[in-house]
Amino acid sequence: MKKFRSVLNLVLGNLLLAAGVSYFIVPFEILSGGMAGVAVAISPIVPLSIQAIINIIILITFVLGAIFLGKEFVLKTIVSSILFPLFIELLNNFPVAIDISPVLASVYSGVTTGLGLGLIFRQGGSSGGMDVFPLILHKYTHIRVATLVQVVDGITVLLGLYTYGIEAVLIGFLSVYASGVVIDKVVVAGGMHAKTVYIISDHYELILDRIHNELDRGATIIAAKGGYTGREKNMILSVVPANQYPMLQHIVDSIDEEAFIVVNDATEVKGEGFSIEPKI
Repeated sequence: MKKFRSVLNLVLGNLLLAAGVSYFIVPFEILSGGMAGVAVAISPIVPLSIQAIINIIILITFVLGAIFLGKEFVLKTIVSSILFPLFIELLNNFPVAIDISPVLASVYSGVTTGLGLGLIFRQGGSSGGMDVFPLILHKYTHIRVATLVQVVDGITVLLGLYTYGIEAVLIGFLSVYASGVVIDKVVVAGGMHAKTVYIISDHYELILDRIHNELDRGATIIAAKGGYTGREKNMILSVVPANQYPMLQHIVDSIDEEAFIVVNDATEVKGEGFSIEPKI
């Protein structure tokens, strides 16, 4: 079932990516980043068709992906490298006339391709195009993939400044931004929503005990020092699922109403024990 879902996501991701290219990027000549964006940007100065340029990019990035990202990546990228051109060819046989402004076309191209890339990234694959570079950079820098996609695509859009002008570049940035936002949402979708909580209280031992026993969550004690008073105190650091935060807040308030609490959203949590189902 898991393998079937993975293959289904790869197929759907490539279909959405091809739809964004066929119905928005190419017809409206959107400088959007990605393979299609590079092809659109350099096609006026290269004696090749946009599709031929895309195929060359796929070949180059596939080799780089094989070198830096490993065997599993290669296998999943082979699937995308086959599906994407097939879907492009299929959709070209079913043209859809979309009468909207270039600005709207840019936004929707970003949303559509972002959905497609997000689904592909979730499976540990790639479209076999320009997104290989962000994935390689992510492996060595651990910067969010969506951020790296926006940076690489932004640079790609700038390639069109000379041939298409500043207005086309600014419109292209809309697509880049929309794509990055959607990729980030899709990649983390379904993950555990958690809160990182810092608690400073003179009664930290009582709070810590109830976190362990009532929430079934771990915590770390961090030595802290007041910047104004100079007093040394112990601070509790704990990460809890979002649905447990109200319970944690109640525990702290019932023990020490003057406790100092700082709460942040945790978009990704890794580590032994955290995935264990909590006591509710």
